[in-house]
Parts: sequence; C-alpha cells; structure tokens
Amino acid sequence: MRWSDIGHSACSVARALAIVGDRWTLLVLREAFFGIRRYEDFQRLTQASPRIVADRLAKLVAEGVMEKQRYQERPVRYEYRLTPMGRELHPVMVTLSLWGQRWMGDPARPPVRLVHRTGCGRPTMPVLVCSECSEPVTAPDIAVEFGDAYAEERAALTRTPDALGRVTPGGSEP
Repeated sequence: MRWSDIGHSACSVARALAIVGDRWTLLVLREAFFGIRRYEDFQRLTQASPRIVADRLAKLVAEGVMEKQRYQERPVRYEYRLTPMGRELHPVMVTLSLWGQRWMGDPARPPVRLVHRTGCGRPTMPVLVCSECSEPVTAPDIAVEFGDAYAEERAALTRTPDALGRVTPGGSEP
C-alpha cells in the first residue's frame, strides 16, 4: 500500500495517520493545544518552512480538524482554531508527550508539566481508564477484536486464517 492510499484502509489507525501522521502536523497540533492560532506563530514555534506550515494547516482545515476564522479585514488575516474533532486529539497529544518525556527526555528537566486546572489544581499524569469500570488499563489488559472489514483486509494481506482472531497488544495471542 502506498502512503497516499493509507486513508482508504479499514484500519482506524491508518485512516487517522492519513490526517495527522507526520511530524510537522503533530507539531502544528502541539502548538494549537498550547493556544497558538496564527500562521506566523505556528511557523515560528514549529520552525517548519512557511510552505510546510501552510500545507499542514490547509490539510487540517480540509479534514475538519481545524477551522480557519477571519480575525482582521485589512489586510485580511486568519487564525486557526481546533474544531471538536481536533480537540478530541487531546488525549493522543498528552499521551505522546508523556511517552516522549519518559523515554527521550531529561527527568530532571521535563519540558511541560500538566496541571489539573479545573479540579484539584495539582500536577497530574493522566492515565487511560476503562469506560465501564473506571479501572486503569494498559496494553496487556486489553484484547483487540477486529471488525469484519478490517479482519477481511488483514486476512487478504496475510493469507492466514488466524489474522481473523483476537489478539492482545504486542502481537501475542490471548
């Protein structure tokens, strides 16, 4: 499969990567979550070329992750704001940040600190929890069950019947 075709996969990860799956897009999104809205600020803070920033913002707008809003008439200027779809990427960005901080960062000098602003006001390390019982979950705690379309896609790629089965993250059988 070519990269340009990845958005047509039955896999939700592949379809998401078709929109947010490159480093510059993730850095633009990082800045959007930090409250940046103007093109010049995205360009300065990501240090990407003007062409790359313009391309990524246009793609995020076209895909519905961000919206372009006029903030000045003369000259016409726009700002970029996360849509509800874009705001739902927040847990992804937080988790990616925490992962990077843990495995690639300097523990003595973390680049960001997350504070539970609307609750206790204390530093926090968000965790993934089960929507049904509120227990924390990690990869070994979850089994993946493929939907029909994705199971068929995987079976066609692997040509093995067990591609249709249940797996646990990390590739081991349950």
